[in-house]
Formats: sequence, C-alpha cells, structure tokens
Amino acid sequence: MYAEVIIPLALPRNYTWQVPDHLLPGLKPGCRVEVTLKNKKYAGIVKKFLTDKPEAFDPRPIESVLDAEPLIYEKQLTLWEWISQYYMCSEGEVMAASLPAHFKLSSESILVFNEEFGDDFSSLDHDEYLVAETLLLSKELKIPAVQEILHGAAVYPVVKRLIDKSVCYIYESLKELYKPKTETYISLHPDYISEEKLEALLNEDKKWSRAEKQMELLLSFLHIQKTEPEVSRSALLKKSGASDAQLKALITKNILVAEQRSVDRLRVLPRNIQIPFTLSAAQESALSIIRENFKTKSVCLLHGYTSSGKTQVYIKLIEEQLLENKQVLYLVPEIALTSQIVRRLQSHFGGYLGIYHSRFSQNERFEIWNKVRKGEIKILLGARSALFLPFTDLSLVIVDEEHDSSYKQQDPAPRYHARDTAIYYASLFKAKTLLGSATPSVESYYNSVTGKYGLAELLERFGQVAMPVIQLIDTKKFFQKDGSKIIITPALQDAIQDSLDHKKQVILFRNRRGYSPYQVCKICGWIPQCKNCDVSLTFHKLTNKLLCHYCGTSYPPVNTCAACGNHEFIQRNFGTEKIEEELGVLFPKAYIARMDVDSVRGKTAHDMLIKSFEQQRVDILVGTQMVVKGLDFDHVDLVGILDADSLLNFSEFRVNERAFQLMEQVSGRAGRKDGKGKVLIQVANTKHPVLQYVINHDFKSFYTQELTARQQFSYPPFSRIIRVSFKHKIQDIVHDAASVFALHLHKDFGTYLTGPGEPVVARIRNQYIMELMLKLPKNGSTIAFAKQVIQQQRAILQNDRKFRSVTVTPDIDPV
Repeated sequence: MYAEVIIPLALPRNYTWQVPDHLLPGLKPGCRVEVTLKNKKYAGIVKKFLTDKPEAFDPRPIESVLDAEPLIYEKQLTLWEWISQYYMCSEGEVMAASLPAHFKLSSESILVFNEEFGDDFSSLDHDEYLVAETLLLSKELKIPAVQEILHGAAVYPVVKRLIDKSVCYIYESLKELYKPKTETYISLHPDYISEEKLEALLNEDKKWSRAEKQMELLLSFLHIQKTEPEVSRSALLKKSGASDAQLKALITKNILVAEQRSVDRLRVLPRNIQIPFTLSAAQESALSIIRENFKTKSVCLLHGYTSSGKTQVYIKLIEEQLLENKQVLYLVPEIALTSQIVRRLQSHFGGYLGIYHSRFSQNERFEIWNKVRKGEIKILLGARSALFLPFTDLSLVIVDEEHDSSYKQQDPAPRYHARDTAIYYASLFKAKTLLGSATPSVESYYNSVTGKYGLAELLERFGQVAMPVIQLIDTKKFFQKDGSKIIITPALQDAIQDSLDHKKQVILFRNRRGYSPYQVCKICGWIPQCKNCDVSLTFHKLTNKLLCHYCGTSYPPVNTCAACGNHEFIQRNFGTEKIEEELGVLFPKAYIARMDVDSVRGKTAHDMLIKSFEQQRVDILVGTQMVVKGLDFDHVDLVGILDADSLLNFSEFRVNERAFQLMEQVSGRAGRKDGKGKVLIQVANTKHPVLQYVINHDFKSFYTQELTARQQFSYPPFSRIIRVSFKHKIQDIVHDAASVFALHLHKDFGTYLTGPGEPVVARIRNQYIMELMLKLPKNGSTIAFAKQVIQQQRAILQNDRKFRSVTVTPDIDPV
C-alpha cells in the first residue's frame, strides 16, 4: 500500500511514500505521518491511499504515524486541493498556511557519536575535542547543547569538521512543540473529608501552636472551597497571603493534597443562549427574505445601511443553527473588528463561542483547532485564517463586511480570497453562506441582482435613526504658511469644539500612519528614499526615525540634503501622528487617542482602546482604516475625513469603489444612537462624482455608474483577472524575463494581455518588479487553459539558466 502525502513545502506536486504493513491499521487520510525527504524529516498529512506503485521510483517508507485520529477531515483536504488549483499554488503551501505551527512539528538536528571512531581525540583541535568528549559520554547532543559547550562560539563550522572527520553524524528527529498548560489544584486530604475528623484536626492546639500561618492558610482554603468548585494553588496563595513554603508544609503533613492538571489557555464561559432583543419590522422582513432565499440558493447578500442592525439578524440565524446543534463560522476581515463583536456574541451565546486569529499564541491556536475538530466549539468567530479549521457539522457561514480587501491574502501563498473560499467551503457541507455589508463589492452585488445569489435589503437604520448629514469642505480655500496641506480646517475645528461642548465624541479618519509621509529639501526638492525600495521614507516623530512602510527598514532622521548639502527640510503631507499633535494644540483639554498599527501592537491594546472610547474616556479618536470597519459607538456625533483626495487618486480600477466604501463606512460611525450625526469631508476635488454618491448615501446609483465603466473596459464582474508578477535583484533580468513570458502568452491570449510593465512601486526589498495582467472572459475552459499555460511558461522560464532565479508569482483575482 502507498500513500500520497502533503508536506508543508512549495513542491510542484505531492510525493508518494510506501506504507509499512505494521502502520496500516488505523491510518486514515488526514492523519500526520513522519516522512523523510532529502535527509530531513517532516510531519506530512496523508491525502489518500494508492494501490499502484509509482513507475518512476521506489517510494521510501513512512517512518511513523503521529496521530491516532485524523487531524483534518475529507472536506478540509478537498478545500486544500481546490485552493491549490484555483489560486495556482501547491497543497504544501496551503498546508503551511492552514495548520498552527505546533502541528507541523520542527525537524531537530541531533549529533550522534560514531562508535567506530573510538576515543582517540588527539587529532582534534580544542573546540572539536570539547564536543567530542561530551559526545563520548552522552552519545547524543542537540545543537543548543553544543552552543553551551562552546560558550556561544561559531557552532556549525565545528560540527561540520567533526562530521567530516567521522567523529559523529547528524540525525534528524521531529520535535513536538506544543506544551499543555498545567495548573496545580489543592484539595483536602481524604483523611479529613468527614466533618468530625476535620473538626478534630482544627482543635489540635498542640499541632498548631507553632504553625499559626499554616492554620490561617488552611482556614483560607476551607473558606474558598465553600464558594469555588475547585481551588487552584495560585488563587489560594493570592487570597490567603501565605507563602509557598507554608503550603508545602501542609501538603507534607498530609493535610492538603496538590494535583497538577492540564487546563485551557483561554477562559471558558458557561454555555447559554440569551437573546433579549426583538427585531424591528425591517429586520424581520430581511430575515424572512434570507430564509426564503436559502430555500433555493446557497448564498445570500444582506445589503444593510450602517447601524441598520445586521448583527442582530446574524444572531437570530446563529441561534437557529445552535438549537439544531450545528456549527457556525462567523468571518470578520480584521482582528480589529473582533473585540466588540466578541463581547456581543459572548453575552448571547457564552461558552458556545470560540475565537481564532493570528494574535493568539501558537499554543492557543492549537487548542482551539482541537476543540473545533471535536465539535466542542459551535460558533467560531475569526479572521480569514479561521476558514481552515476542521469543522465537522458546518451549516452556516457569515462573511461580515464582505467587501473588505483584507479578506484577500497577499503574501505568501496561498493568495486566496476568504469570501470566495468561504462560499466554496460551505458548499462542501451543503451549508448556507450569508454575505453582509453596507457597501457591498460590485462583484457580489452584481451576482445578487443577476440571480446567482439571493438578495435581502435593510435600508433603514435601527430605530428609524436618520443617516448622518455629509458636508464637503473645499481645502483649496485654505493655505498653510509653508504651502503644505491644511490638517484641520476652521469649519472642522468649530464642529469638533461644538461636539466636545455637548459631551459628544469625534472620530477623525486619515489613511496614513506616521508623522509625515515624506520630507523635501527646501532648496533642491530632494526626498529621502529607502535604500531597498523605490519609495519615500515616512517620518515617525514618536520614535524619531524615518521608516519604510514596505520593507520595515528604519533610518535616523536626515538633517543634510544628499543632493545639495542644505540643512532645511519641509514636512510634506500629514499622518496620524501629526494629526494627534495638532489636535493637542487646538484642544488642550480634550483626551485624544490614536488607532493605527503603531499604537495598537499588543495582544489586548486594541480592545483596551475600544473600551476606553466606549466608556467616553477618550474624546477624539484619530485613526487609519481601523476606525472605519464595523465599530459601534453610541456617543459619536461627528466624523471628519481629513484628506479625501488621497482616497480618490489611485491608478487602480477599483479606486472609486474603495473610496466610496471607505467614506460611507466611516460616515456610518456618526449618529448611530440619536441620528444627529454629522460628517465633514475635507477635499480639494469637490467635483469628483463619487462624492455626490457619498453625500446622498446612494449605493445603487454608484453601482450603476461603476458597472457601466467596468463593462466598457472589461473589468470584473465582466472578466476574471490573473496578474503575474516577476521579481529579481537585477533590473535588466526581470525586464527580459517578463518580456519573454509575455511573448509566449501573446500567442494564445493576445487580446486579453496587458503589459508587461512596472508597477507604481517598482522595487521592494531590493527586488525589481515587473507585472503583466490577463483580463479573461468568464469562461471556465479559457481560465483553466490560461492557468495551464502560465504554469508551463513558468516551468520553461525557470529552466532557462538566465532566468532561473527570477520569482514568478501568479495572483488570481488580485485586489
């Protein structure tokens, strides 16, 4: 018997290993096995069994089985295969992205002493002698132990010399990385469980005459035991104020017993279902339409205004599935959205809810994975990586804010879109998918109005609260002394002051972090740029550094122009740091907070900031698009968009759609409770057509106009895009590679091919970039043929000696 095994590497295909007869009983697809490839061990996943031996080679045997039960099931293996085929990557790359790191195990190098060498070490130098002598005694050494022996000296040259001299050899073993969390629990010794014996113990004056602290500790334990089902060692010592020595003394005397147990890393709440609210008539209507659509269609789009109560509709649908003991997957685009919705769902569903995202440690993700696999978690809230969890009885997938570009994975592979992948994943279970958004993507809305998806609409705010009033402020009328953009116009300043006077809160949106996006020499116009990328450096005042937002390299502030030697620079444009500083000057009594990647780095930093704003301990919140997405605050009556021009001026076909979505979404944070919201948009190009749709909250007119333009230029939803990028450290080579590749594609796809050409940022991390794009008709056979040709041409290019080191990356449905 043979097995096709997936290992977490970007291999062109899966390899086959032979299954020894003694491992065959109990081995199933989805189980991990230990295999060796090029003398390195891997924990692979069995995809399927094969009866025929491969003709080209003799498969090596599987060395061991790592799981008694499958780690993933048939539907997850099917999903992996679909992602690898659709998004043009390997199943090994999908595996690497899917599994928590602790499931993949790591190959650990072990030095094993060669007994044939003997104990004559006279030919070895000092470092070699130290390692060889230790090996002679212990027979095996791990690399960290060798580092200790050599006190941090270069280890690998010494190891290589020892191997070359046959003193030892390398053995690879798989290391288990997961460690269960343990907690020590304290209980009363069985001898004193009866009240009579316990009373007699407490009344033994002679026993306690010199152990008053131990007596106090015992009494504290008995008191805690009355209110708590179990008493942990840490809780007992904290509440009693006793020392560890006093507790050990009671354990030694056989009065108390200590027991170590494995515990969950994440707090487990009691399981309950509490739905204390009643849906409005509009919500009930939308819910009925969704149910009706689900009778004939597997996907439905819920288009609801901001603050229309979409989440309450989701909660009602989740309750229905929970009462049938089914599983629900609730996807949000970013971790930033989870904190508020977690508290909300926990209040309704308690311990039925699990959370999964990248801010969790690998140990926590390991535990959640197993709970989902065993069916213990019924509702899973998570970002896009939650798609890979091994559900067993999935019946509903909710994709909230389905329009959000964060659902698309960029680097590394697999470059999947979580919304589209979720729809396929749900279909494997015959489950339903509900897409929700106030500003649906053009593609999803098109699929709804053409009948591919169902459509339900919720076109009024909850409680019939009015939509916020939106006004434009023409920034061309205002000038700074140094000619730079104005940050806070007088009209916006007055509106902020008015909100603060009425004890209301303000959100200001600027999609640019840092202090100043770039600085310019006052004399010659020279701009400091990253040495590794073709981009200007952003000044971060808090750390007093220039930072590249593409490769992350930081530089000290530049005080001298590299071109003319001048010492005067002008800070151009503004980021969230500079806005925060300006607000501090204009509103010295207000409490101002900033929400961007720089300010919410910790695991709980974002949640703490959200809670502070909810509790009105923050008056003005400045942020990037983190503040746009689905957050719900009762006391915000003013939203300011500080530079709308930066949203409207991109060379990308989705620019109008993105700008409309961002402005409409951030506008929706205002007046959610009392309907007295106001939105001020600072913009120079006041005649831009998108702005009128935003002012009128008119998604349907925007959609109609955008669809016409997309059809005219053959962009999605009327075509399917494949972008192929080329990267290399030498510019001429990457240009030649892209040209050769395009020449071969032109034969079959000439009318659909655009490029090759340089992207806006043509060098990142010292890699020059070229791109070409295929705009293919929505025809399955044409798309499949294009993928096949791209794979073939990539293989041909990589076999050319000149282009062997060029990285060729296809991206399906790029965002």
